[in-house]
Amino acid sequence: MLLSLVVPVYKEEKNIPEFLRQLRPILATLTEDYEIIFSLDPSPDRTEDVILEHRATDARIKLLKFSRRFGQPMATLAGLEYSTGDAVIVMDVDLQDPPELLREMVAQWRAGYDVVLPQRRARTGEPWIKKLVAATGYKVINKIADVKIPPNTGDFRLMARRVVVEVVRLRESHGFLRGMVAVVGFRQAIIPFDRPARYAGETHYNRFFGSLRIGFNGIFCFSTYALSLSTWLGFIVSGFSFLLMAVYLFYKIMGWPIVWGNPTLVMLISFLGGIQLISVGILGEYIGRIYEEVRSRPKFIVDRAVGFKP
Repeated sequence: MLLSLVVPVYKEEKNIPEFLRQLRPILATLTEDYEIIFSLDPSPDRTEDVILEHRATDARIKLLKFSRRFGQPMATLAGLEYSTGDAVIVMDVDLQDPPELLREMVAQWRAGYDVVLPQRRARTGEPWIKKLVAATGYKVINKIADVKIPPNTGDFRLMARRVVVEVVRLRESHGFLRGMVAVVGFRQAIIPFDRPARYAGETHYNRFFGSLRIGFNGIFCFSTYALSLSTWLGFIVSGFSFLLMAVYLFYKIMGWPIVWGNPTLVMLISFLGGIQLISVGILGEYIGRIYEEVRSRPKFIVDRAVGFKP
């Protein structure tokens, strides 16, 4: 059994030694046939040097370095594409994805599950507003998306080889792995766990709002509900306008005075302008993603691949 680990990294020189120190004894209890693929966005620190120093003593450590920074989602997809394992595990290097969970994940895979998802029960070290945004985001996505994504799950997961093959085949350029795996399907298992704080360094996402861009991809790339919502808002505003017109007409027929004033006009114009801007913004989100797909640019460009066969 060949087990592949895909680890996207950027400015993680302090985390890599401790990550490997904890990881390798656990892998040794599972299989001697494994590979650890570090997918590296070019970093201003010694992340690349630290990886190569450890590779000098263990050839199972491999490196993908990109020509520029493509971001964690693309780095993850690149690692999946270059992986060769019968099962592939995606995890972060900051030890917020506990290496000790690998034993249970592999056990579930051997029991017949194609996708094993660790699910966070607690998120240590994260501000309450980020937790609120994440919880709300998962509820919204699962309410409107065409596929169901288990809440409080990240990219940390195990995928069987046939799942990886199908994910790599998808031509979507957004890199929202949680949604792509949900699209592919197959049999899934969930393992609850308490997520610890980062071992060292700071997260590269916004501390309070997290990766909102990734969350928007979950909403706009897997559902057209927002477009329908925009349409319904248009009907509601139109209905309100007709109702207001009927009220004014009734006042006119009854001979009652119609009270006009700047506050009324300002509120109506602001309300209509807000609805229009929201609708245009929703259209822009979809059009922007269509533009990204139509360009068909490479998801990533590898500058250096160390440890891989031609």
